Amino acid sequence: MKNLILILILFPLFSIAQISEEDQIKIDSIQEVIQKSNSDTSKVNGWLAMAKIYRKSDPDKNKELNQKVIDFSKEKASVTSGKVKEFFLKSEASALSSFGDLNRGKGDYPKALEFYDAALKIHQELNDPKLIAGTYNNIGIVYGIQADYKECEKYMLKSLGIYEENDDKDGIANSYNNLGNIHYYQGDYKPAIEYWTKSLKYKEAVGEKLGMANTLNNIGNIYRDLKDYEKSIEYYSRSMEIYKEIEDQSGVGVCSYNMGNIYLEMGEMGKALKLLSQSLTIHQETGNKRGIADALNGIGGIYKERNDLKNAEENYQNALKIHEEIGGQKGISVSLNSLADIYLQKGNLSKALDFGERSLKIGQEIGSLLRIKEASNTLWKINKKLGNTTAALEMHELYTSSKDSLISEENRMEIIRQEYDYQYNKQFTADSIASAERNRLKDMELAAQKAEKEKLELENKQQEQQKYFLFGGLALALILGGIIYSRFRISNKQKSIIEDQKFQVDEAFVELETKNKEILDSINYAKRIQYAILPPQQRVKDYLPNSFIFYRPKDIVAGDFYWLEVGKGPNKEEKEILFAACDCTGHGVPGAMVSVVCNNGLNRAVREHGLTNPGEILDKTREIVIAEFAKSEQSKDGFSESIDDGMDVALASIEKRGKGNLTLKYAGAHNPLWIIRKNPVDKDSLLADSSFVTSQRTHIMVDKEYTLIEIKADKQPIGKFHKKEPYTCHQLNLLPGDTVYLFTDGYVDQFGGGQDKPGGKKFKTTHFKKFLLSIQDKDMEQQGEQIEETFERWKGVFEQVDDVCVIGVRV
Repeated sequence: MKNLILILILFPLFSIAQISEEDQIKIDSIQEVIQKSNSDTSKVNGWLAMAKIYRKSDPDKNKELNQKVIDFSKEKASVTSGKVKEFFLKSEASALSSFGDLNRGKGDYPKALEFYDAALKIHQELNDPKLIAGTYNNIGIVYGIQADYKECEKYMLKSLGIYEENDDKDGIANSYNNLGNIHYYQGDYKPAIEYWTKSLKYKEAVGEKLGMANTLNNIGNIYRDLKDYEKSIEYYSRSMEIYKEIEDQSGVGVCSYNMGNIYLEMGEMGKALKLLSQSLTIHQETGNKRGIADALNGIGGIYKERNDLKNAEENYQNALKIHEEIGGQKGISVSLNSLADIYLQKGNLSKALDFGERSLKIGQEIGSLLRIKEASNTLWKINKKLGNTTAALEMHELYTSSKDSLISEENRMEIIRQEYDYQYNKQFTADSIASAERNRLKDMELAAQKAEKEKLELENKQQEQQKYFLFGGLALALILGGIIYSRFRISNKQKSIIEDQKFQVDEAFVELETKNKEILDSINYAKRIQYAILPPQQRVKDYLPNSFIFYRPKDIVAGDFYWLEVGKGPNKEEKEILFAACDCTGHGVPGAMVSVVCNNGLNRAVREHGLTNPGEILDKTREIVIAEFAKSEQSKDGFSESIDDGMDVALASIEKRGKGNLTLKYAGAHNPLWIIRKNPVDKDSLLADSSFVTSQRTHIMVDKEYTLIEIKADKQPIGKFHKKEPYTCHQLNLLPGDTVYLFTDGYVDQFGGGQDKPGGKKFKTTHFKKFLLSIQDKDMEQQGEQIEETFERWKGVFEQVDDVCVIGVRV
């Protein structure tokens, strides 16, 4: 994870997006129009259109085209008049504004103001209110970024005045939003929420989604500062949904940063890292230096929480460098305070004091209560550490007062009031509509009464009405004919639409079929990999010649697997044959991935640690599996969700001790072991065997000719468990002709039994025991075939519910 963050940090600050095929087609079309046209206005419009397309993909080309517009328009405006001259002046101003936007994005604010001022003069010369207001707004934004809130508010109010004079709802909404930003950055929440709420109403009224997303994000910021994280995330999430809908990557980057910081404060490091990394990547792709610096600050915060002060400092320093480069005072203050806290933790108190005081000074200069609060809190700790009692007390008082100002009950109640006020206005509108409907119905009632009164007067004119009826009938016939013709045309149109939709569905089907084939190819390749970890059938036959394995994955790949390994017995002369039936969490691709980890755990327990005792093997396998999954768990240093997957297993070993003497050892996690022995069986002697913990761990089922001995497993999986205990190793001597069975739960849990049983019923354990007892006269190969046939017959038309693995060994 550390490497991932470093890669993101080292990624170039600016990356040029490749121009899309669609945009290239547009550019080619525009160039063709320019070449064929003799019109100067067409050329200029074409250059402006291409410059807009190149704005993100090729900034140099964008500059070249805008400069061409400026030079050409200046020349033409000097020799033309009237509407033509006005066109060239507007084109020149548009290109100048584009240069202003470009330099603002790069953080060159003096240059941005220079271009905006030049554009403003042209707009004032043309006396175009909308363009003048828009340029005032752009100038105000530049001052706001530099934390010069007085100048920022001056230009924003100028812009708002013009929009209100011209009843420009979209412009009014933008101005309200920007004015809210100004007050928010100064910690003045009451007017901020008032402006933003007004802005949101206008944006919703005109359906301006970008503005709605911006305002929702801003309101989320206030709730974040007031520590109402749930409400804050709600607003950020609503904002991000709209940004994604309109494909605004910059907005997604801002929301990702904001939500990442919330989760950082909540201590949810996995979510925080994911969102902050996403924000950093987006801002690097769009060349947003301020966004890059903010994201680096956030990632530095994650390192600080992990107590990795070296990397935290590196990220904060990188962020500070960018903020100083673009002149972002607020960002400089944030980075300085973060570094002050790092140096405090490192014990470099003189450096910590210097950075903290610089941060506080900037916070006071820009009038930001939030920055004052954070910096004074850090300085209080530093001075306390230095023994500067007076300075420490002064900073603590400043911290307390600024904190109280930010989180005052008045501000909280004002936010709640504004929300209810907003909902009330919506309800008021709905009530007004309902009232108007009631009045309309009342008017209709009065009209009906009036019609009844006039009925007598109309009876005297029946003769005349009959003529009207005749003419009306003819008219009705014509209308009906028109309707029939109209329906005919609509039917043809609908038929055409249906045919188009069918074509689109066919295309989608082909694409889906292709994707499905690619996915199946990938899974089939995964199947080959999984089968490679299973012991080859020949190796199984070499060590267990009288055996069968019935293995049936539910999907192409499985969570069940069978396992075989050979180790040295205690006397170092005879070999100990270990074999197991394993059932990992899930099935399909997820189950297969878990099976790889669990298979590796069994192999390592035997090969690396030299274990042959089944109980000890399961203990070590559990330890390995938990350790592997713990690498991805969330802890105080972790970043992702906990993984509680694992495995149920029946593990047995057969060892030859002396001439014809076979010893069976077994340990299990949820999955039992069955032994079927020819009668007579000395039940009392078997239960008295010291290798069994209690008689409850052994269950015996007696048939006419055979007895089934069940040794039950420990009720704990290979994986996380609330009460871990060593796995029990059972041991007993095998007799010639004994048959040993290991299996997972897929066979007994299968639904089926015939189509006349709705939903089917499970095969069940008792049924399986009786079935195995009934086939003991068969050899092991025949048993395997009968087990498979019975499974297929039982399953019938029903879907296989789980992976199946059954192992049978006769000694």
